[in-house]
This record gives sequence, structure tokens and C-alpha cells, in this order.
Amino acid sequence: MSFASDQNQAQFPLSSNGKRMLSLRDHVFALWEQQVRQRLQQARSLQHPILIDTLPVFYDNIAQSISPAYPRAIATDGTTVAAEHGGERARITSYDHTALIEEYQLLRWAIFEVLHREQVVLDHEEMHAINASIDGGIQEAVEAFTLVHSGFRERFAAALTHDLRGPMAAALTGLEVLLLTNDQAKMKTLGAKAITNIQRMSKMVDELLDTMAFHGGQDIQLSLSEFDILEVIKEAQSEAIAIHGPRIHLDAGSVRGWWDRDALKRVIENLVSNAVKYGSRDTPVTIQSQEIHGRLVVTVHNEGLPIPAQEQECIFQMYRRAETAKRGAKEGWGIGLPYVRAVTESHGGSIGLDSSVERGTTFVIDIPADGRLYKNSDSLAQEQT
Repeated sequence: MSFASDQNQAQFPLSSNGKRMLSLRDHVFALWEQQVRQRLQQARSLQHPILIDTLPVFYDNIAQSISPAYPRAIATDGTTVAAEHGGERARITSYDHTALIEEYQLLRWAIFEVLHREQVVLDHEEMHAINASIDGGIQEAVEAFTLVHSGFRERFAAALTHDLRGPMAAALTGLEVLLLTNDQAKMKTLGAKAITNIQRMSKMVDELLDTMAFHGGQDIQLSLSEFDILEVIKEAQSEAIAIHGPRIHLDAGSVRGWWDRDALKRVIENLVSNAVKYGSRDTPVTIQSQEIHGRLVVTVHNEGLPIPAQEQECIFQMYRRAETAKRGAKEGWGIGLPYVRAVTESHGGSIGLDSSVERGTTFVIDIPADGRLYKNSDSLAQEQT
């Protein structure tokens, strides 16, 4: 099975060496983890799911990049997976730039060491693709690492004055008309619409407050409990089908873990709504889930126009929407994806993005299966003291 950051592996064949790389993944990461823990003091106390992070996804992207028939030139092509790794290292470990760079260099060494040991012969183009992938991963990870440490903040006034105006006006108009009518059926209809809009505002305010707190340097206060993510995904799918029709497909596996149930459900709802809104009409939206190395990976995929590379990071920032979304005149209040990021990062994980014309658009939730690991992380405690 491939953990790559897109979902169209079946459409594009991997080369024989690409397949060999996939089969040797566990060997590579066993060697890499041994060396990282030995050489990087910052990595020694990290739990395995925290240490491994998004690197298996990045590794499988490399396997795609050495396959001539696959539409991925290097592992960072069209995806934020390396940037998310750098962001996580900045947020929840005591890593510095040197440690971040060195662990990528150790990954390069581990790949070549294992491939040589298993007598996998690489040609010049394959060597170049692996080296370019690692170099690109280092650059994007360091840039994201620096961005997090810079304390980047966004203003909040725009959402309060613009994004809440629509449902507030709708609720107010409905209540005003309700006072002017004696028609019981009409009163119930108007009252129900007003309640719906007020509930919508309440949900937006909750997400806004959580996201504001997160961007102010605080984690979202999570209520962790043990449950199966498949149950939550099925609930979100059922509700989405009632609104958007049968285009919401499910290819999810059962994964039990410790997370905030309500927060993760809102995350999935936001991603499905985003996929429906910006995906090609009448094409499926697919939700998948699986466990990888003690981490939960949930993906939401849609077909349609890709999100340009230069806009892929801004959509996760407060009140910033991609220019393509603005030009498309789609409704949006600019908090959904930043909220998704806040929740996933508060769980000790990340939200990644993979988008291209050939592969469609996939959002990737990648968090520890046991959310208690992040809260009990020794390195995090050291950072906070």
C-alpha cells in the first residue's frame, strides 16, 4: 500500500524501482529512526508517532518521483507535506533549523544505504529525483519552520464584520417578518430559518474563537475520548449526502484512538463542504481513513481545478482565501481551513494538501492515533517551561 499524498496511484504505474522503494519503506525508516535518535538530542525523547510524523507520505512521494510514468517530478511537487513536517517540528518539538535539516539528510543517507544493501541499482535520473526531492523537502520544511517561529498573526475584524453579516441579516429579517404575520405555518417556517442561521453563527463564532486562540499561541482545549473515527466519518457522510446528494463516497477503515470527537467531526465537515464547493460538479468526493505507524490519516479528495502552488499555504491562514476561489464568487468566510489546521495541530498533527490537474485535490489529516501523546510530550513540556 502506498501512503503518498494523492489518491490516484492506480491510474499511473510505478516503475520497478519505485515499487521496490515502497516495499523497503519500513527498513528505511527503521534505520533512519535509529540514526536520528542517536545523533539528534532533540529526537531522543519523542514518541515514535511524533518522530515519524509525515515522512512516510513524503517517502512514498519520492517513490512516485523516480517513476517516469508518474506525474510527479519530485516529492514536493504540488503538495505541502514537507512544509507541514517543518511546521510540526517548530510547534511541538525542541528542534532547531540544524536538527530539521540533519534529519532530512539522514533520510537521504538511509534511503541510499538500504537500496544499496538490497542491490537496487539506480540510474542517473532516479538518483537526481531522490536528491532533488530531499533538497526540496529541506527547503520547504525550513521555510515553514521559520514561518511558525516568526509568530505570524492575522487580523480578525474582517470575519466579524463581513462573514457573520449574512446569517445575521437572514435571521434578523426572518424574525422581523415573523412579527408581522399571523399565519402559523409561515411563522414556523420563518422561526426555523432564523434558528438555522443563528446556529450557523454560533458554530462560526465557536470556530472563530478557537482559531483566534490557536493563532494567539494557545492550543484548542480538546476533550479527548476513545472512539472509532469511522463512526464520525459515517455521520459526516450521512449529513453531507442529505445536503449535497450521493456524490459523497466512503472508502474508510476502522481506526480507534483518543481525539476530540466533536472537533474532528467539524474538521471533516469543513473539508467535505470545501471539496463539494470547489470540486467539479457531479464528480465524487471521497473520504478515506487508515492507520500508519501509530498515526491516523484521513483524506478528503475531489476532482476539479487545482489550487495553484503559490496559493496553497495562504488558504490555511486566517481570513485568506485562494484567489481562484475569490474569482469564482464562491461563498466562504475564511475560517474553515484555518480551523481545520488549528484542530489538527492541537492534536499534535497537521493538515496537508496535494493538488494538481492530473491528481485532483486531496486534503490530508495526519495526527497521532493517541492524542494523549502530544499532551504528554516531554519535548513540548520542556519548551513551555
